Amino acid sequence: MLRLRRYRYFVLAAAIVLFLLYRVSQNSDPWDSFGGKLPSTKPPNSNTDYSTTFDESETIEKIKNPTHGNHGVSGSYAKDEDADAGAERELNKIKIPELKENDDASDGVSGGGSRRPPTKPTAEEEEEEKDDSDEDDSDDATPAKTTPAPVIDIPDRKVNYDNKGGFDEEDTVATTTVIHWEKVSEHFPVPTESIIHLPTGKPERIPTIQYQFKQESAEAREKRLARLRMVEAEARRAWDGYKKYAWMHDELSPVSKKFRDPFCGWAATLVDSLDTLWIMGMKDEFEDAVKAVGDIDFTTSSRSEIPVFETTIRYLGGLIAAYDVSGGKAGGYTVLLDKAVELAEILMGVFDTPNRMPVLYYNWKPTFASLPKRASTGAGLAELGSLSMEFTRLAQLTKDDKYYDAVARITDALYDLQKRGTSIPGIFPDRVDASGCNKTAEAELASQRAAEIAESQEVLDESSGSRPIRPFGDKTDISGSYQGPRHEQAPNSDSNQGESELGGPRPLKRRSDAGEDKLLDESLATPSKTLEDDEGVPFTPKQLSSPNQARSPGQSECVPQGLTAGHYGLESYSMGGAQDSAYEYFPKQYLLLGGLEPKYRTMHLKVVEAVKQSLLFRPMVPDDRDMLFSAKVTTRGNFPDDAVTDYEIAHLTCFLGGMFGLGGKIFDQPMDVEIGKKLADGCVWAYESTPSGIMPEGASAVPCESVNNCHWNETVWWRVLDPLADTRDAQLADYNARKEELQAIKTQQEKEKKLAAEAENRVAVGTGGEDESSKEHIAGSGDAGWGDKVTDEDDESHSVDGSTSKLREGRITGRSVAETDAEGVQERRSTEIEQASHSDGHVEKRLPPPPPEKNADRSKLGGAPASDDTVTPTKTTNLKDALDMNEGSTIERDADQIPLQVEPIIDEPARPQSHKEYVQDRIKTERIPPGFSNVLFPNYILRPEAIESVWYMYRITGDTSWQDKGWRMFEAIIRNTQTEAGHSAIDNVMSPNPSKTNEMESFWIAETLKYFYLLYSEPDLMSLDEWVINTEAHFFKRPT
Repeated sequence: MLRLRRYRYFVLAAAIVLFLLYRVSQNSDPWDSFGGKLPSTKPPNSNTDYSTTFDESETIEKIKNPTHGNHGVSGSYAKDEDADAGAERELNKIKIPELKENDDASDGVSGGGSRRPPTKPTAEEEEEEKDDSDEDDSDDATPAKTTPAPVIDIPDRKVNYDNKGGFDEEDTVATTTVIHWEKVSEHFPVPTESIIHLPTGKPERIPTIQYQFKQESAEAREKRLARLRMVEAEARRAWDGYKKYAWMHDELSPVSKKFRDPFCGWAATLVDSLDTLWIMGMKDEFEDAVKAVGDIDFTTSSRSEIPVFETTIRYLGGLIAAYDVSGGKAGGYTVLLDKAVELAEILMGVFDTPNRMPVLYYNWKPTFASLPKRASTGAGLAELGSLSMEFTRLAQLTKDDKYYDAVARITDALYDLQKRGTSIPGIFPDRVDASGCNKTAEAELASQRAAEIAESQEVLDESSGSRPIRPFGDKTDISGSYQGPRHEQAPNSDSNQGESELGGPRPLKRRSDAGEDKLLDESLATPSKTLEDDEGVPFTPKQLSSPNQARSPGQSECVPQGLTAGHYGLESYSMGGAQDSAYEYFPKQYLLLGGLEPKYRTMHLKVVEAVKQSLLFRPMVPDDRDMLFSAKVTTRGNFPDDAVTDYEIAHLTCFLGGMFGLGGKIFDQPMDVEIGKKLADGCVWAYESTPSGIMPEGASAVPCESVNNCHWNETVWWRVLDPLADTRDAQLADYNARKEELQAIKTQQEKEKKLAAEAENRVAVGTGGEDESSKEHIAGSGDAGWGDKVTDEDDESHSVDGSTSKLREGRITGRSVAETDAEGVQERRSTEIEQASHSDGHVEKRLPPPPPEKNADRSKLGGAPASDDTVTPTKTTNLKDALDMNEGSTIERDADQIPLQVEPIIDEPARPQSHKEYVQDRIKTERIPPGFSNVLFPNYILRPEAIESVWYMYRITGDTSWQDKGWRMFEAIIRNTQTEAGHSAIDNVMSPNPSKTNEMESFWIAETLKYFYLLYSEPDLMSLDEWVINTEAHFFKRPT
């Protein structure tokens, strides 16, 4: 019987569903009667590229200008949901204009997909509807009146099957929004009365720098001019290749004959090469380049941030130098100075920080440039200190002191840091904290403030007779003050925000790494960051309404401080990457200012003294060549006790010879000139030591303990190449000892194998019908305990080790002789194999079990028990035994069968190298030249620092041997780097035939080829007594 109670819920649910279906069918009638359709949204194109970053400023521009349409914008949206939601809320606020009705369009779907309102029916339509109604009401028996189907008058439409709905693609207009830099108001302007002015007055008398060259012989002149023409030919090759394949782009790819834009796409090679073209007399090429400069738009770039250091030394320095060498205002190339000012105005925004220390990666777009920012807590020293010459010279040319003020404040900060002292007095660590905020003091101040607030709150609560209840698990800082629940923490707290880094597409010219001087990504740039965040991140300074007002972590108070060592922990000191050009600019800035600012003299002299005391070393080489290099020292602040020294041979440090020589002449320090010679010659030696004839990017050398007493010692060199020499020799001695042990084991195994074979032969003979005495003899040697009589002679003749004690022991204890004998052999084998395995030999133990006792229960072996005199065949029934060749088998056997003997496998270990073998193999494999300890970075990227110092030494000393050294360098470089379209960096100078990496940096023409050219030009061309050179080899006119 069906129980309704059980199914009543199902019946009720079914009734509800039927009712809902009925209502849905009723509600769908109005939609069916509507002839039009709602416009559909066009789905995203499956080919859309979503890899680009969402540009907030472009979205804002489209919101402000809806006439551009939001369906024709090139690019794509980022996958940031917050950004999408924000943009959608903005779009929802837009008032969409109504479309104009098309009178000719019929009801239904219009061309634009819009819904048309119903129109009043005509008289003919009303009459037809009335007739239809009468026909419906007529008697069913009456035959239906047959009428022809009316012809539907709907105009033809142009069908676009590719259009999935939405806006008509014919009306779509693709637009590209180009964002330009705009000048914004400064957040931290310098009052007019506080601007640091250029030093004025007559320049100080500075000693002559350049050697007074005498007239050369005809032979020497011919040789020099031949070399000069060859250098010029290579410069033309490089320039022509750039002009043909990479014009108006940053760099040429000389192998593929294409271009690259690693900087801002502002034609870096073109601008960087301007003064080189003029100096080499390539005036037509110079004219073409100057015209192209006028077409460069520095207010926009495909790159979101500007690398300030590289842009300053290459672009700004290149424009100013081209203006100077071409005659300045009298030369008529005023566009060069105009473009320099245009670029400088953009770069001035990097100094708009609370302490006026620059942001080194500048997000130039107005949306972000308008936000407050601060300098980095880990700024590269070279980037920070290598802006002074370019802005100083621009201030001199424009008579605008704001450019000098910007860099003079950096000099003052470095001067103050040097005066306060660093771990190595006189020089600076590679990273400095330029933020101007003492975070340690900030933390202490915040803790103290929190404690005061908590104490004040408790006083108020006590006065009101109540105390706050502290929730279980809430945080308490080290001072014990209540901090509140975690979920009440400020949303822009440091604990909730990661530090964003936007590295440039390539490492910097003067740096060994990209560092941490990055700007915030556009998608994260909001005014929520504060002074506690890293470089370039915007923040919103807020004033507190009262001294006791609580501050969130994002509003922490900045305790001012000067420059300090950045990156807590290790500090690195060297003359190489990330530091070099900062020191280079001290004597050069002194020259540029005519000696009117004594700070630069003081700073330079302290630097060279520190370098001489802590960094310089003499490498140990076979011919005892007297030369110097500069090391790299790492410390945790307790120098020299915790110092770790890398005796590096770095190409970037090769500028040091020129710096010592120039400074020695300027400040009358003859010893420094001599040191400069040895430093320059060290880099020449590094070129001459490699198979390619080119110095590697980075390597290390073996230092001498004494600079004045340094002689070649191959033993010491080998020890440096192999610090584990003693351990290696000990390993070889151990190997030889283990090899002897293994050989003894193998000998013993062979002996046992021979005895086992003899036993098997005797068993085989016995089963073939031997007499009883033979059987007894065999039984005594194999299974004597199984009821066979064994004599003393048998004991002695068949004992494995030749003794009779074990046989007698077997009889005394009632155990079989065979059992005792087998156990002895197995025990020795186990001991020997175990010893071999402990000696790193690979041993696989596969020993057979001893023969079973005669009276043993054979059922344990898988068969039925057998009597003493009965030999019963046995067959395994256990799968495990069947798979075990030593314990069970499907092969029938009798009790006298000798088990299978599997010898242990002992692999002989690989022979270790001796100290001598290891060193010789390493020298051969890595092609390590004598005196080197390693070559970690064997590439060469067309760097100029070595030939720069060679040129300085030639111009300072007048010694023509420097020309010969430079020529050997030039021939090696051209031989390994030349391509049809230019010259390429190479991957491995330690190979006689290195591979080309398809890169030609702008400094190849701007610096390297320029120095080679000037080495063989007339000595008075670009005299050091008239010009001073920035770190990119751009010539600035010295004041007179």
